[in-house]
Amino acid sequence: MSVIQEFKKFAMQGSVIDLAIGIVIGAAFSKIITSLVEDIITPLVLTPALKAAKLSELSQLVIPGTAIKYGNFLSNVISFVIVAFSLFMVIKLINATKKKDAATPAPPAAPTTTESLLTEIRDILEKKQN
Repeated sequence: MSVIQEFKKFAMQGSVIDLAIGIVIGAAFSKIITSLVEDIITPLVLTPALKAAKLSELSQLVIPGTAIKYGNFLSNVISFVIVAFSLFMVIKLINATKKKDAATPAPPAAPTTTESLLTEIRDILEKKQN
């Protein structure tokens, strides 16, 4: 088997395609979370703090006399916490769904042909005795 054929076989496996789809969806989800944090949550949470510090943007929070921008760091920490919490909630929902599926017992298996025939014979014999 040539290298090209081996690569084609590898690339077309379900796990590789699933991984690629997961990466694309993850990138899109990342953009949504970034927008949620930067455009909605950070302004809601930090606007009072910024007004108290008489600043207009989070990036203006710096340690005086240095180039340390702790405002950007705070923004990234908030972003991380929100992403981690979002993933926690998604995983919790998935686990709850799995537990619900696992808690539902499987229906009993239908009797085999032999069992059905034996049951009929038993019932006939009982009727004859009575």
